Amino acid sequence: MQNPSAHENTDLQPQPPPEEQNYGATATHVRQGPFVSVSRNDPAKRDYLIAAVLCYANLINFMDWFIVPGILLDLQKSFELSDGDTGLLQTVFILCYMLAAPIFGYLGDRYNRKIILGAGIFFWSGVTLGSSFISELYYWIFFLSRGLVGIGTASYSTIAPTIIADLFEEGRRTTMLSIFYIFIPVGSGLGYVLAAGMADITGDWHWAFRITPCMGGLALVLLILLVPRRTQRRTAAHRALSISGTIRVAAEKPGVQRNAKTTWCQDVISLAKNWSFVWSSLGLTAMAFVTGALGMWVPLFLYRAQVVQGLVSPCLQESCNSSNSLIFGGITIGTGILGVITGAEAARRLRKINNKADPLICATSMFVSALCLYIALMVAQTNILSTFIFIAFGELFLSVNWAVVTDILLYVVTPRRQSTAIALQILVSHLLGDAGSPYLIGIISNAIQAKNAYSFQWSFWSMQYSFIVCTFVGVFGGGFFLLTSFYIEEDRKEAERL
Repeated sequence: MQNPSAHENTDLQPQPPPEEQNYGATATHVRQGPFVSVSRNDPAKRDYLIAAVLCYANLINFMDWFIVPGILLDLQKSFELSDGDTGLLQTVFILCYMLAAPIFGYLGDRYNRKIILGAGIFFWSGVTLGSSFISELYYWIFFLSRGLVGIGTASYSTIAPTIIADLFEEGRRTTMLSIFYIFIPVGSGLGYVLAAGMADITGDWHWAFRITPCMGGLALVLLILLVPRRTQRRTAAHRALSISGTIRVAAEKPGVQRNAKTTWCQDVISLAKNWSFVWSSLGLTAMAFVTGALGMWVPLFLYRAQVVQGLVSPCLQESCNSSNSLIFGGITIGTGILGVITGAEAARRLRKINNKADPLICATSMFVSALCLYIALMVAQTNILSTFIFIAFGELFLSVNWAVVTDILLYVVTPRRQSTAIALQILVSHLLGDAGSPYLIGIISNAIQAKNAYSFQWSFWSMQYSFIVCTFVGVFGGGFFLLTSFYIEEDRKEAERL
């Protein structure tokens, strides 16, 4: 998440950065500043209305992320893609998103955020709509369009949270950011449901890409009408907040933080020596790897398992059955919401009796998730219902960690380095996690199929064996969080001293 500038221009003319840019959801609280409203009549209601608009656009944002996995069978058949090429679709999207996010964060700190948000929504909605008209002969244009959608969504994901952080004071800010981030699993699941539902209703997968642009158009109109050209922070600086509701503020010595200026390279070197940050970031990377692979391939894996069991017929000519995407979308919504809430509440309670509770919760949930996913893979050929159940538990335990990992970063990293730490963690988790895992699973599946004569049975086995990689990565992730527990108390005290 990027920090907004203190006074935002109302046009696209750059301005010099202020002396202190320490406000945003992860910056240090210095002093209480004047209360500034964005509406003269009823500022409280107006702020909640603005937040609702931003949450609605975030919902559309993540629906666009997961339209492709929701109709993967149809896309693979229409464009005649191998498993490796199919996995590359999501990899292209994530890579473009990952590389564009820092650029939009830089722009959001210096230029009018409303204009950037509006341009981003218009751009990704237009590209999504345009991709619905791409002929099967030009599959490379479809790949390009997914990369462009990733760039558009990056503009929103990096800037919208900073506006919410500016609108609300500390307690309410945490609640509103929690609601904003809850729309990530909700939007992801609805992306599956929308794509699969439209493909079933119309018999044409192209229509899956024509609904969210209409929703994006409405979001753009609401943004123009309701979101002010600039928002001003409610306090001089924001405290370190996370979606689990924990407030961690380092002990601040008078004059130390304001005068201690460090370069970006010095901050990176310091973070590299912070073992709690390093190991927890690697644990988060393992989580991203597993969730990225599951999000892309689970509906296709379930379809192949059902074909082997004789429950469904292969979709060779007619439109493919998308019921698995509908069910998996519902599972993603439910487990995402429940997991985030459960993880935050478990952390609140258990850290009262154990200072190492946070990394231990993460480690335990990763181990249990890996076990559930392994069982799901093993029973898929004989019992689809059990497979759905164990996949649901695997996703639930993965979701437990999202809020807790954020808390770990906020109290083991000194406040003046938290923005850099968050940026590095996002970069690493995407680069080594969900940017490559869909493609890796696909090429492993391709390699297995290439060594055996094609059959529906080997088509299923190739995906099953490929997915086992995710269980091992999940176990490694649990190990990384266990290593975090060895250093967390020392690093927390060090962060409080600085």
